Amino acid sequence: MFKRLRADIEAAKRNDPAARNKFEIWLTYSGVHALSWHRFANRLYKMHLKLLARMVSQFAKFLTGIEIHPAAKIEGGVFIDHGTGVVIGETAEVKSGVVIYQGVTLGGTGKEKGKRHPTIEKDVVISSGAKVLGGFTVGEGAKIGAGAVVLKEVPPHATVVGVPARVVRIRGEKPDLSQEKVDPNAEEIRALKCRMHKLEAALEKLTGEKFECTKEEETLFPAVETGDRGEKGEKSEEKEEETP
Repeated sequence: MFKRLRADIEAAKRNDPAARNKFEIWLTYSGVHALSWHRFANRLYKMHLKLLARMVSQFAKFLTGIEIHPAAKIEGGVFIDHGTGVVIGETAEVKSGVVIYQGVTLGGTGKEKGKRHPTIEKDVVISSGAKVLGGFTVGEGAKIGAGAVVLKEVPPHATVVGVPARVVRIRGEKPDLSQEKVDPNAEEIRALKCRMHKLEAALEKLTGEKFECTKEEETLFPAVETGDRGEKGEKSEEKEEETP
């Protein structure tokens, strides 16, 4: 426990330019306090004293504003800067060298069982307000931007930003973002239109009735009207040119 405490203090000294000495860090840094309380709660949890472990974690939350489930696996050398509002879930794993800023959530996406919280590999930086939700892995050396909502695996040394988060850099270089440029709303509308046309064709076969837009519907959808008329106009012009 003391070995991990020393590693936590070293991480704070290394990552926080405002830190003046180790004694001040041990005395005043809420992130270091929260991790120390967590290690005690985690030991109680492993001894099957789960209620007592939860009581210790809630007491630590009251003191520091940081909530860490007693079952979470956190290595030594993690730095939680300021820390207010940080939440780390039950099956989360945080490796050494990780830096977590205030308002970060390492959570799940529902009520599923098993591994439902993320694994954060070494030297990851998670900026203020970021939410990492799910049982995937954030690769070593990755950076998560402030306010990002990460819902899928992050490759090593990547930088992700946005809601939902997307990769904008890998090792400082822009990746191939052709897949990210696809508009999901446009794809969904296209799929719905295709489905609608198939259903109309099936109904026409069953009922023998042809489905056409009324004048009121045509006024509501001028783009469709223009396209239809344009196509009809071009066809009629072609027929007129063919007639002698």
